[in-house]
Amino acid sequence: MKKVTINNVTLPSIGIGTWHMGDSLINRSTEIQAIQAAINAGATVIDTAEMYGDGRSENLVGEAIKPYKRDELFLIDKVLPSNASKTKLEHSLDKSLATVGTDYFDLYLLHWRGGVPLAETINELERVKKAGKIKAWGVSNFDVADLEELWRLKNGKDCVANEDLYNLDSRGIEFDLLPLMKKHQLPLIAYSPLAQGDRLSGKLTDNPLLKEIAASHHATISQIMLAWTLRIGNVLAIPKSSSPQHAKENVAAGSIELSDDELLALQKEFPSPTKKEPLAVI
Repeated sequence: MKKVTINNVTLPSIGIGTWHMGDSLINRSTEIQAIQAAINAGATVIDTAEMYGDGRSENLVGEAIKPYKRDELFLIDKVLPSNASKTKLEHSLDKSLATVGTDYFDLYLLHWRGGVPLAETINELERVKKAGKIKAWGVSNFDVADLEELWRLKNGKDCVANEDLYNLDSRGIEFDLLPLMKKHQLPLIAYSPLAQGDRLSGKLTDNPLLKEIAASHHATISQIMLAWTLRIGNVLAIPKSSSPQHAKENVAAGSIELSDDELLALQKEFPSPTKKEPLAVI
């Protein structure tokens, strides 16, 4: 299993995403089993947010992790930009902590840029960190200019991760953002590493090359996509799965090593960007 280091903690490179989970009472039991299956398979990172189902995802995570020791998990949560102010951030954080049922988050992210000045948000993040409510903070959906602005601010370089959309079908950040993050040793948290459903069920799942590579590894196309995302190092991928079997397969993808020839073939099939692209967000 590949590893990634965030805030001096070494973690498995495949975590658990929870976007669109917790919204259905019918699926709740299976979703909890999926999260637990991933943990039992070796995943320790769970990524959620107050925005996901207006707290329903956080509630689901809280129920799913009850059988486990808190200090063996790495919990990531996110604050909405509208709540990232001096007057609202701590209240928002306290609500999320209560919903998940924990005393602290290992990592707390600004979900995306909003109207609150970055300096104000950083001050609050630093304050709640000193209070012990979070171990570290980071950002999400930040592009090059956003990070450069962040790093110019007091305590801006205390940011320990940036979470962005990244998968085989969405490689825009490779042009300038990933090189910048690599230079500064800032880990990437790759959300939607399996792309969105319509792309995964069409362009990607029907691709002959992906089928061929998957067959040679006795793996699924999703597993090959995850292995590809991790190839650059210093990446945490957070695929979502509501199926216990798929959740276990996701974790197993962290042990797949793609050959140089396979990577070259994928590069030709899904070329990297040749110019700056707007930051992809979903």
